[in-house]
Amino acid sequence: MNKTWIIAALLTSLALPVIADEKGPGALNQWAQWRGPLGTGVAPRGNPPLTWSEEKNVRWKAAIPGKGLSTPVVWGDRIFLTAAIAFGDALPDHGHAHGAHDNMPASYRHKFVVLAVNRRNGSILWQRTVNDERPHESTHETGSWASHSPVTDGEYVFASFGSRGVYCLDMNGEVVWNKDLGNMQTLHGHGEGSSPALYGDTLIVNWDHEGGSFVVALDKRTGSERWKVMRDEVTSWSTPLVVMHEGRPQVIIAATKRVRGYDLASGDVIWECGGLATNVVASPVAADGFVYVGNSYEFRAMLAIRLSAARGDITRTDAVVWTRHRDTPYVPSPLLYGDRPTGSDRAPVGDRTPDGDKLYFLKHYQGILTCLEAKTGKTLFGPQRLPGIGNVYASLVGAAGRVYIVSLNGTTVVLEHGREFKLLATNRLDDSFSASPAIVGNELFLRGDRSLYCIEEKAVK
Repeated sequence: MNKTWIIAALLTSLALPVIADEKGPGALNQWAQWRGPLGTGVAPRGNPPLTWSEEKNVRWKAAIPGKGLSTPVVWGDRIFLTAAIAFGDALPDHGHAHGAHDNMPASYRHKFVVLAVNRRNGSILWQRTVNDERPHESTHETGSWASHSPVTDGEYVFASFGSRGVYCLDMNGEVVWNKDLGNMQTLHGHGEGSSPALYGDTLIVNWDHEGGSFVVALDKRTGSERWKVMRDEVTSWSTPLVVMHEGRPQVIIAATKRVRGYDLASGDVIWECGGLATNVVASPVAADGFVYVGNSYEFRAMLAIRLSAARGDITRTDAVVWTRHRDTPYVPSPLLYGDRPTGSDRAPVGDRTPDGDKLYFLKHYQGILTCLEAKTGKTLFGPQRLPGIGNVYASLVGAAGRVYIVSLNGTTVVLEHGREFKLLATNRLDDSFSASPAIVGNELFLRGDRSLYCIEEKAVK
Protein backbone atom coordinates (compact mmCIF):
# COMPACT_ATOMS: atom_id res chain seq x y z
CA MET A 1 0.00 0.00 0.00
CA ASN A 2 1.28 3.43 -0.92
CA LYS A 3 0.80 4.98 2.48
CA THR A 4 2.53 2.42 4.64
CA TRP A 5 5.49 4.72 4.93
CA ILE A 6 4.45 6.77 7.84
CA ILE A 7 7.85 6.53 9.20
CA ALA A 8 9.81 9.43 10.40
CA ALA A 9 6.63 11.13 11.33
CA LEU A 10 5.69 8.51 13.60
CA LEU A 11 8.98 8.27 15.06
CA THR A 12 7.38 9.33 18.17
CA SER A 13 6.72 5.71 18.68
CA LEU A 14 10.35 5.10 18.99
CA ALA A 15 11.40 4.34 22.43
CA LEU A 16 14.18 4.17 24.84
CA PRO A 17 14.08 2.83 28.32
CA VAL A 18 16.26 4.37 30.95
CA ILE A 19 16.14 1.88 33.80
CA ALA A 20 14.46 3.64 36.70
CA ASP A 21 16.61 2.01 39.37
CA GLU A 22 19.73 3.55 37.79
CA LYS A 23 18.66 6.92 39.15
CA GLY A 24 17.04 5.74 42.34
CA PRO A 25 13.37 5.45 43.33
CA GLY A 26 12.68 9.11 42.50
CA ALA A 27 13.05 8.34 38.80
CA LEU A 28 9.79 6.39 38.99
CA ASN A 29 8.05 9.74 39.46
CA GLN A 30 9.45 11.16 36.21
CA TRP A 31 8.93 10.54 32.50
CA ALA A 32 12.52 10.97 31.41
CA GLN A 33 12.01 9.53 27.92
CA TRP A 34 8.99 8.73 25.84
CA ARG A 35 8.54 5.13 27.02
CA GLY A 36 8.58 6.20 30.64
CA PRO A 37 10.62 5.22 33.70
CA LEU A 38 10.37 1.46 33.16
CA GLY A 39 10.86 1.54 29.40
CA THR A 40 7.55 -0.27 28.95
CA GLY A 41 5.12 2.62 28.44
CA VAL A 42 3.85 2.39 32.04
CA ALA A 43 3.89 5.20 34.61
CA PRO A 44 4.00 3.12 37.84
CA ARG A 45 3.00 6.05 40.03
CA GLY A 46 0.74 7.83 37.56
CA ASN A 47 -2.97 8.43 38.01
CA PRO A 48 -4.17 10.73 35.19
CA PRO A 49 -7.82 11.54 34.53
CA LEU A 50 -10.24 9.09 33.00
CA THR A 51 -12.19 11.71 31.04
CA TRP A 52 -11.45 15.09 29.46
CA SER A 53 -12.38 17.44 26.61
CA GLU A 54 -11.49 20.98 25.53
CA GLU A 55 -13.84 22.18 28.31
CA LYS A 56 -13.08 19.57 30.97
CA ASN A 57 -9.93 18.62 32.90
CA VAL A 58 -7.53 20.67 30.75
CA ARG A 59 -5.24 22.29 33.30
CA TRP A 60 -3.50 24.28 30.58
CA LYS A 61 -3.02 24.33 26.82
CA ALA A 62 0.07 25.97 25.33
CA ALA A 63 1.06 26.78 21.75
CA ILE A 64 4.45 25.31 20.77
CA PRO A 65 6.55 26.93 18.01
CA GLY A 66 7.53 25.07 14.86
CA LYS A 67 6.85 21.42 14.23
CA GLY A 68 8.03 18.37 16.09
CA LEU A 69 6.82 14.86 16.72
CA SER A 70 9.10 14.09 19.66
CA THR A 71 7.29 13.17 22.81
CA PRO A 72 7.43 15.50 25.83
CA VAL A 73 9.82 14.30 28.53
CA VAL A 74 9.35 15.47 32.10
CA TRP A 75 11.69 15.93 35.04
CA GLY A 76 10.55 17.81 38.11
CA ASP A 77 8.83 21.04 37.13
CA ARG A 78 10.12 21.05 33.54
CA ILE A 79 8.90 19.53 30.29
CA PHE A 80 11.43 19.20 27.46
CA LEU A 81 10.55 19.21 23.77
CA THR A 82 12.29 19.55 20.42
CA ALA A 83 11.02 21.34 17.33
CA ALA A 84 12.11 22.47 13.88
CA ILE A 85 11.09 26.00 12.90
CA ALA A 86 11.12 26.90 9.19
CA PHE A 87 12.26 30.40 8.25
CA GLY A 88 13.33 32.48 5.28
CA ASP A 89 12.43 32.13 1.62
CA ALA A 90 11.77 28.89 -0.20
CA LEU A 91 14.91 27.40 -1.73
CA PRO A 92 15.36 25.51 -5.02
CA ASP A 93 14.63 21.80 -4.87
CA HIS A 94 17.81 19.86 -4.13
CA GLY A 95 16.63 16.45 -5.32
CA HIS A 96 14.91 13.43 -3.87
CA ALA A 97 15.98 10.02 -2.67
CA HIS A 98 15.45 7.03 -4.94
CA GLY A 99 11.89 5.75 -4.60
CA ALA A 100 10.68 8.88 -2.79
CA HIS A 101 6.91 9.19 -2.46
CA ASP A 102 4.52 11.09 -0.21
CA ASN A 103 7.46 13.29 0.78
CA MET A 104 7.74 16.81 2.13
CA PRO A 105 10.71 18.53 0.47
CA ALA A 106 13.29 20.40 2.51
CA SER A 107 12.37 23.75 0.95
CA TYR A 108 13.39 26.00 3.86
CA ARG A 109 16.13 26.54 6.35
CA HIS A 110 15.13 25.49 9.87
CA LYS A 111 16.03 26.44 13.39
CA PHE A 112 16.46 23.25 15.41
CA VAL A 113 15.39 24.07 18.93
CA VAL A 114 15.16 22.50 22.37
CA LEU A 115 12.51 23.94 24.69
CA ALA A 116 11.85 23.78 28.41
CA VAL A 117 8.22 24.32 29.37
CA ASN A 118 6.97 25.20 32.84
CA ARG A 119 5.00 22.20 34.06
CA ARG A 120 2.76 24.37 36.24
CA ASN A 121 1.37 26.70 33.58
CA GLY A 122 2.75 25.79 30.13
CA SER A 123 4.90 28.89 29.72
CA ILE A 124 8.20 28.54 27.86
CA LEU A 125 11.10 28.80 30.34
CA TRP A 126 13.77 28.75 27.66
CA GLN A 127 14.13 28.03 23.97
CA ARG A 128 17.58 27.19 22.63
CA THR A 129 18.46 27.06 18.92
CA VAL A 130 21.20 24.44 18.61
CA ASN A 131 21.50 24.44 14.82
CA ASP A 132 20.35 26.58 11.92
CA GLU A 133 20.46 25.03 8.46
CA ARG A 134 18.54 23.41 5.65
CA PRO A 135 17.90 19.65 6.00
CA HIS A 136 19.86 17.71 3.40
CA GLU A 137 16.90 15.51 2.42
CA SER A 138 13.13 15.30 2.63
CA THR A 139 10.96 13.66 5.24
CA HIS A 140 7.56 11.99 4.99
CA GLU A 141 4.68 14.40 4.43
CA THR A 142 3.28 13.49 7.85
CA GLY A 143 6.66 13.90 9.50
CA SER A 144 9.01 16.54 10.81
CA TRP A 145 12.73 17.15 11.14
CA ALA A 146 12.35 16.94 14.94
CA SER A 147 11.01 13.44 15.48
CA HIS A 148 13.66 12.08 17.88
CA SER A 149 12.51 12.31 21.50
CA PRO A 150 14.91 13.86 24.01
CA VAL A 151 16.06 12.15 27.20
CA THR A 152 17.06 13.64 30.55
CA ASP A 153 18.54 12.48 33.85
CA GLY A 154 17.73 15.65 35.76
CA GLU A 155 21.29 16.91 35.25
CA TYR A 156 21.44 17.16 31.46
CA VAL A 157 19.02 17.09 28.54
CA PHE A 158 20.11 15.14 25.45
CA ALA A 159 18.48 15.95 22.15
CA SER A 160 19.18 14.34 18.80
CA PHE A 161 18.26 15.89 15.49
CA GLY A 162 19.98 13.04 13.66
CA SER A 163 21.88 14.45 10.70
CA ARG A 164 21.61 17.91 12.27
CA GLY A 165 23.57 16.76 15.33
CA VAL A 166 23.33 15.33 18.84
CA TYR A 167 23.34 17.87 21.68
CA CYS A 168 23.80 17.90 25.43
CA LEU A 169 22.32 20.86 27.31
CA ASP A 170 22.23 21.67 30.99
CA MET A 171 18.92 22.23 32.73
CA ASN A 172 19.13 25.96 31.99
CA GLY A 173 19.46 25.44 28.25
CA GLU A 174 23.20 26.02 27.83
CA VAL A 175 24.86 23.70 25.30
CA VAL A 176 27.51 21.55 27.00
CA TRP A 177 28.64 19.61 23.92
CA ASN A 178 27.50 18.60 20.46
CA LYS A 179 28.35 15.71 18.15
CA ASP A 180 28.13 15.56 14.36
CA LEU A 181 27.65 11.94 13.26
CA GLY A 182 27.28 12.73 9.56
CA ASN A 183 24.34 12.71 7.17
CA MET A 184 21.87 9.85 7.04
CA GLN A 185 20.42 8.67 3.76
CA THR A 186 17.10 7.13 4.79
CA LEU A 187 15.12 4.77 2.62
CA HIS A 188 12.95 6.76 0.19
CA GLY A 189 14.00 9.93 2.03
CA HIS A 190 11.31 9.29 4.61
CA GLY A 191 13.10 10.94 7.48
CA GLU A 192 14.88 10.12 10.72
CA GLY A 193 13.73 9.50 14.24
CA SER A 194 15.50 6.91 16.41
CA SER A 195 15.84 8.54 19.83
CA PRO A 196 18.99 8.39 21.95
CA ALA A 197 19.03 6.09 24.98
CA LEU A 198 20.70 6.94 28.27
CA TYR A 199 22.02 4.57 30.93
CA GLY A 200 24.28 5.83 33.70
CA ASP A 201 27.00 7.90 32.08
CA THR A 202 26.51 6.44 28.60
CA LEU A 203 24.39 7.83 25.77
CA ILE A 204 23.59 5.34 22.99
CA VAL A 205 22.69 6.45 19.47
CA ASN A 206 21.54 4.05 16.75
CA TRP A 207 22.39 5.13 13.19
CA ASP A 208 20.68 2.72 10.77
CA HIS A 209 20.33 4.06 7.22
CA GLU A 210 21.14 3.24 3.60
CA GLY A 211 24.82 4.07 4.09
CA GLY A 212 27.24 2.77 6.71
CA SER A 213 25.04 1.90 9.69
CA PHE A 214 26.42 1.81 13.23
CA VAL A 215 25.61 2.15 16.91
CA VAL A 216 27.76 4.46 19.02
CA ALA A 217 28.16 4.94 22.79
CA LEU A 218 29.07 8.46 23.96
CA ASP A 219 30.22 9.77 27.31
CA LYS A 220 27.28 11.79 28.56
CA ARG A 221 29.45 14.55 30.07
CA THR A 222 31.81 15.16 27.18
CA GLY A 223 30.31 13.53 24.07
CA SER A 224 33.53 11.59 23.56
CA GLU A 225 33.19 8.20 21.88
CA ARG A 226 33.40 5.16 24.15
CA TRP A 227 32.83 2.64 21.37
CA LYS A 228 31.37 2.45 17.90
CA VAL A 229 30.21 -0.76 16.23
CA MET A 230 29.32 -1.02 12.54
CA ARG A 231 26.01 -2.70 11.75
CA ASP A 232 25.04 -4.76 8.72
CA GLU A 233 21.66 -3.05 8.55
CA VAL A 234 19.46 -0.86 6.37
CA THR A 235 17.21 1.99 7.49
CA SER A 236 15.35 1.44 10.74
CA TRP A 237 13.73 3.80 13.21
CA SER A 238 13.60 1.71 16.37
CA THR A 239 15.15 3.19 19.51
CA PRO A 240 17.66 1.22 21.61
CA LEU A 241 16.42 -0.46 24.77
CA VAL A 242 18.76 -0.87 27.74
CA VAL A 243 18.02 -3.78 30.06
CA MET A 244 19.85 -5.25 33.03
CA HIS A 245 20.42 -8.99 32.77
CA GLU A 246 22.54 -11.12 35.07
CA GLY A 247 24.07 -8.01 36.58
CA ARG A 248 25.17 -6.51 33.26
CA PRO A 249 23.35 -3.91 31.15
CA GLN A 250 22.87 -4.70 27.49
CA VAL A 251 21.63 -2.59 24.60
CA ILE A 252 18.91 -4.19 22.49
CA ILE A 253 18.20 -2.86 19.00
CA ALA A 254 15.48 -4.20 16.70
CA ALA A 255 16.15 -3.96 12.97
CA THR A 256 15.48 -5.62 9.63
CA LYS A 257 18.23 -8.22 9.44
CA ARG A 258 18.66 -8.93 13.13
CA VAL A 259 17.52 -8.03 16.60
CA ARG A 260 20.78 -7.73 18.53
CA GLY A 261 21.87 -7.47 22.13
CA TYR A 262 25.12 -5.53 22.74
CA ASP A 263 27.21 -5.39 25.88
CA LEU A 264 26.89 -1.80 27.13
CA ALA A 265 30.47 -1.65 28.37
CA SER A 266 32.23 -2.88 25.23
CA GLY A 267 29.75 -2.88 22.32
CA ASP A 268 30.31 -6.60 21.77
CA VAL A 269 27.34 -8.49 20.30
CA ILE A 270 25.99 -10.92 22.91
CA TRP A 271 23.21 -12.38 20.76
CA GLU A 272 21.33 -11.83 17.54
CA CYS A 273 18.06 -13.06 16.09
CA GLY A 274 16.44 -12.85 12.65
CA GLY A 275 12.74 -12.88 11.96
CA LEU A 276 11.47 -9.31 11.58
CA ALA A 277 10.33 -7.67 8.36
CA THR A 278 11.88 -4.57 6.81
CA ASN A 279 11.28 -1.00 8.00
CA VAL A 280 11.38 -1.59 11.74
CA VAL A 281 9.79 1.34 13.58
CA ALA A 282 8.28 -0.04 16.81
CA SER A 283 10.80 -0.41 19.62
CA PRO A 284 11.33 -3.39 21.94
CA VAL A 285 9.94 -3.71 25.44
CA ALA A 286 11.29 -5.99 28.16
CA ALA A 287 10.63 -7.28 31.68
CA ASP A 288 11.51 -10.29 33.83
CA GLY A 289 14.18 -11.57 31.48
CA PHE A 290 12.02 -11.47 28.34
CA VAL A 291 12.30 -9.11 25.38
CA TYR A 292 9.39 -8.53 22.99
CA VAL A 293 9.88 -7.15 19.48
CA GLY A 294 7.50 -6.81 16.57
CA ASN A 295 6.88 -5.11 13.28
CA SER A 296 4.62 -5.16 10.26
CA TYR A 297 5.52 -4.21 6.72
CA GLU A 298 5.76 -6.79 3.94
CA PHE A 299 4.88 -9.45 6.51
CA ARG A 300 3.80 -9.55 10.16
CA ALA A 301 6.19 -10.67 12.88
CA MET A 302 6.47 -10.62 16.67
CA LEU A 303 8.99 -12.49 18.82
CA ALA A 304 9.41 -13.20 22.52
CA ILE A 305 13.05 -13.79 23.46
CA ARG A 306 14.27 -15.31 26.75
CA LEU A 307 17.52 -13.52 27.63
CA SER A 308 18.84 -16.36 29.80
CA ALA A 309 19.11 -18.50 26.65
CA ALA A 310 20.26 -15.71 24.32
CA ARG A 311 23.87 -16.30 23.23
CA GLY A 312 25.15 -16.14 19.68
CA ASP A 313 22.69 -16.56 16.80
CA ILE A 314 19.40 -17.61 18.40
CA THR A 315 17.29 -17.54 15.22
CA ARG A 316 14.76 -20.39 15.33
CA THR A 317 16.12 -21.72 18.64
CA ASP A 318 14.46 -22.33 21.99
CA ALA A 319 15.54 -18.85 23.08
CA VAL A 320 12.66 -17.59 20.93
CA VAL A 321 9.82 -18.64 23.20
CA TRP A 322 6.99 -17.75 20.85
CA THR A 323 6.33 -16.05 17.53
CA ARG A 324 3.26 -14.40 16.08
CA HIS A 325 2.43 -13.57 12.46
CA ARG A 326 -0.78 -11.54 12.55
CA ASP A 327 -2.09 -8.18 13.79
CA THR A 328 1.42 -7.00 14.79
CA PRO A 329 2.50 -3.35 15.19
CA TYR A 330 4.24 -1.19 12.61
CA VAL A 331 4.50 2.33 14.02
CA PRO A 332 3.21 2.44 17.64
CA SER A 333 5.42 0.54 20.06
CA PRO A 334 3.71 -2.04 22.27
CA LEU A 335 2.78 -1.54 25.91
CA LEU A 336 4.08 -4.10 28.42
CA TYR A 337 1.97 -3.81 31.56
CA GLY A 338 2.63 -5.94 34.63
CA ASP A 339 0.74 -6.52 37.82
CA ARG A 340 3.63 -6.75 40.25
CA PRO A 341 5.49 -3.95 42.00
CA THR A 342 8.73 -2.69 40.44
CA GLY A 343 10.86 -1.34 43.27
CA SER A 344 10.29 -2.03 46.94
CA ASP A 345 8.65 1.31 47.67
CA ARG A 346 5.54 1.03 45.55
CA ALA A 347 2.42 -1.10 45.53
CA PRO A 348 1.15 -3.03 42.52
CA VAL A 349 -1.02 -1.12 40.08
CA GLY A 350 -3.69 -2.20 37.67
CA ASP A 351 -4.83 -5.78 37.29
CA ARG A 352 -3.91 -7.49 40.53
CA THR A 353 -4.34 -11.07 39.36
CA PRO A 354 -1.02 -12.98 39.52
CA ASP A 355 -0.99 -14.03 35.87
CA GLY A 356 1.94 -12.02 34.59
CA ASP A 357 2.62 -9.19 32.21
CA LYS A 358 0.22 -8.27 29.43
CA LEU A 359 1.40 -7.12 26.03
CA TYR A 360 -0.89 -4.64 24.25
CA PHE A 361 -0.31 -3.66 20.62
CA LEU A 362 -2.13 -2.28 17.58
CA LYS A 363 -2.36 -3.80 14.13
CA HIS A 364 0.02 -1.88 11.84
CA TYR A 365 -0.98 1.70 12.76
CA GLN A 366 -4.74 1.07 12.85
CA GLY A 367 -7.16 1.21 15.76
CA ILE A 368 -7.31 -2.57 16.16
CA LEU A 369 -6.01 -3.80 19.52
CA THR A 370 -4.71 -7.19 20.66
CA CYS A 371 -3.72 -8.17 24.20
CA LEU A 372 -1.50 -11.17 24.94
CA GLU A 373 -0.26 -12.98 27.99
CA ALA A 374 3.29 -11.82 27.46
CA LYS A 375 5.42 -14.81 28.45
CA THR A 376 3.25 -17.41 26.71
CA GLY A 377 1.93 -15.43 23.73
CA LYS A 378 -1.60 -16.58 24.56
CA THR A 379 -4.25 -14.22 23.17
CA LEU A 380 -6.36 -12.72 25.94
CA PHE A 381 -8.52 -10.59 23.66
CA GLY A 382 -8.51 -9.13 20.18
CA PRO A 383 -8.14 -8.20 17.48
CA GLN A 384 -10.61 -5.62 18.83
CA ARG A 385 -11.59 -2.53 16.84
CA LEU A 386 -11.48 0.60 19.01
CA PRO A 387 -14.42 3.01 18.72
CA GLY A 388 -13.63 6.42 17.24
CA ILE A 389 -9.97 5.58 16.64
CA GLY A 390 -8.47 6.05 13.18
CA ASN A 391 -4.76 5.87 12.41
CA VAL A 392 -2.49 5.74 15.46
CA TYR A 393 1.15 6.85 15.41
CA ALA A 394 1.57 7.48 19.14
CA SER A 395 2.66 4.59 21.33
CA LEU A 396 0.36 3.11 23.94
CA VAL A 397 0.79 4.09 27.61
CA GLY A 398 -0.58 2.79 30.90
CA ALA A 399 -1.16 3.98 34.46
CA ALA A 400 -3.43 3.28 37.45
CA GLY A 401 -4.80 0.09 35.94
CA ARG A 402 -5.73 1.81 32.69
CA VAL A 403 -4.49 1.80 29.09
CA TYR A 404 -4.48 5.04 27.07
CA ILE A 405 -4.50 4.98 23.24
CA VAL A 406 -4.24 8.32 21.40
CA SER A 407 -5.33 8.61 17.78
CA LEU A 408 -4.17 10.98 15.05
CA ASN A 409 -7.75 12.35 14.87
CA GLY A 410 -7.70 13.71 18.45
CA THR A 411 -9.61 10.83 20.06
CA THR A 412 -8.21 8.96 23.06
CA VAL A 413 -9.76 5.77 24.36
CA VAL A 414 -9.16 4.59 27.92
CA LEU A 415 -9.40 0.87 28.66
CA GLU A 416 -9.22 -1.22 31.78
CA HIS A 417 -5.93 -3.09 32.14
CA GLY A 418 -6.90 -6.75 32.35
CA ARG A 419 -7.64 -10.03 30.65
CA GLU A 420 -10.83 -8.82 28.98
CA PHE A 421 -11.60 -5.84 26.79
CA LYS A 422 -13.40 -3.15 28.78
CA LEU A 423 -13.81 0.37 27.43
CA LEU A 424 -13.84 2.98 30.21
CA ALA A 425 -13.96 6.28 28.32
CA THR A 426 -13.65 7.99 24.94
CA ASN A 427 -12.20 11.52 24.92
CA ARG A 428 -11.79 14.10 22.18
CA LEU A 429 -9.56 17.18 21.70
CA ASP A 430 -9.41 19.67 18.84
CA ASP A 431 -5.96 18.77 17.58
CA SER A 432 -4.08 16.01 15.78
CA PHE A 433 -1.69 13.79 17.76
CA SER A 434 1.33 11.85 16.51
CA ALA A 435 3.61 12.25 19.53
CA SER A 436 3.45 9.63 22.25
CA PRO A 437 1.90 10.73 25.56
CA ALA A 438 3.73 11.22 28.86
CA ILE A 439 2.27 10.58 32.32
CA VAL A 440 3.63 12.07 35.53
CA GLY A 441 1.65 11.93 38.77
CA ASN A 442 -1.92 13.04 38.11
CA GLU A 443 -1.03 14.70 34.80
CA LEU A 444 -1.23 13.44 31.23
CA PHE A 445 0.79 15.42 28.66
CA LEU A 446 -0.39 15.30 25.04
CA ARG A 447 1.57 17.01 22.28
CA GLY A 448 -0.59 17.92 19.32
CA ASP A 449 0.28 19.50 16.00
CA ARG A 450 -0.61 22.92 17.42
CA SER A 451 -0.59 22.71 21.21
CA LEU A 452 0.80 20.93 24.24
CA TYR A 453 -1.95 19.87 26.66
CA CYS A 454 -1.69 19.21 30.37
CA ILE A 455 -4.65 17.01 31.35
CA GLU A 456 -5.41 16.86 35.07
CA GLU A 457 -8.53 16.21 37.14
CA LYS A 458 -10.01 19.48 38.31
CA ALA A 459 -11.32 19.63 41.83
CA VAL A 460 -15.09 19.97 42.06
CA LYS A 461 -16.01 23.26 43.72
